[in-house]
Amino acid sequence: MGKAVKILLAGEGGQGVQSVAEILAEAANEEGREALYIPNFGVEQRGGVSIAYLQIGDEPIGAPKFEKGDIVIALSDRAVHRTRQYVGPQTLFVYDSGIEDIEDALPKGAKKILPIPAIEVSKKELHPRVFNIVIMGAVIKATGVISEDDARRAIEKKLGYKFEKNPRLRELNFKALQRGMELVAGVA
Repeated sequence: MGKAVKILLAGEGGQGVQSVAEILAEAANEEGREALYIPNFGVEQRGGVSIAYLQIGDEPIGAPKFEKGDIVIALSDRAVHRTRQYVGPQTLFVYDSGIEDIEDALPKGAKKILPIPAIEVSKKELHPRVFNIVIMGAVIKATGVISEDDARRAIEKKLGYKFEKNPRLRELNFKALQRGMELVAGVA
């Protein structure tokens, strides 16, 4: 892989942005790679924009934050506005296609803009709470930043205690991961 891949995830508090970043970092560590993750929360106590800075590479990573991301993911309208500054000419910008009235706010000059119907798919096919895992699957498929197997192991490690209480959640999260990968295969 060489240089670190810089990933910025942003959404409203409670959308699972930090969980996805933790899972991706865990998966990278499982592959024996370097991963550095730092959370950033809005000043509001509830309802603020939650941002996760994540870098994955094969060599030690110097600083947790960065100016331009290789992958920027926005899960809400406010997140689209807050993340534009991190988009450069080499950035893959992923956002939920169900976000309304943001056409003018989408970043100009990104390498590629990838709309994913994660919220719609999770509501209609799975469960609304796994839409962040749908987005994670899309990112994995679009970038190859980690393997699907390592992502599954990291999900198991992060959410295993919930799976023990409700085994159906395991299948639901793994289906969400797979579905996100399929969505990218259809539009990438």
